[in-house]
Amino acid sequence: MMSTPVTLCFLLRDAASGTEVLLGLKRTGFGTGKIVGIGGHVEAGETDAEAVVREVWEEAGVVVREEDLAHAGVVEFIFPSRMEWNMSCRLFTTRRWEGEPAESPEIIPEWFDVEALPLQLMWQDAEHWLPPALAGEVHNIVVVLNEDNETVASVEKLPPRM
Repeated sequence: MMSTPVTLCFLLRDAASGTEVLLGLKRTGFGTGKIVGIGGHVEAGETDAEAVVREVWEEAGVVVREEDLAHAGVVEFIFPSRMEWNMSCRLFTTRRWEGEPAESPEIIPEWFDVEALPLQLMWQDAEHWLPPALAGEVHNIVVVLNEDNETVASVEKLPPRM
């Protein structure tokens, strides 16, 4: 089974209320209208790290360096009724970047308290892997979606991989 390689990067910062994470309202394409992580497809010839650096710049106008990325795991998304949507998603976090997040045609970035994530506005699967990933846990999980391509049928945790 073929999966499209994608990446997500979660910028983390300290605020008066605690740690905040940069997420964004998806304006176009897959997931329009949902709050999502910043990232996207890995292009031919790119490493996952190169792709996430490019995607963060394109979507949020922020410069992230590969050496500042921390591996946070891999989430395999399986869509049984739309196999062409299957994705293998490499997760990264970082606490270092240059610039201030800005809107792009694809994303409206916004900071959220990691203790009060907008999970009700995100893909349903996010509740299974995002809070622990932001807490520093490295994941390797498989999420199988139901026929509606929205709700979670199952989540399987596997041994971490780098």
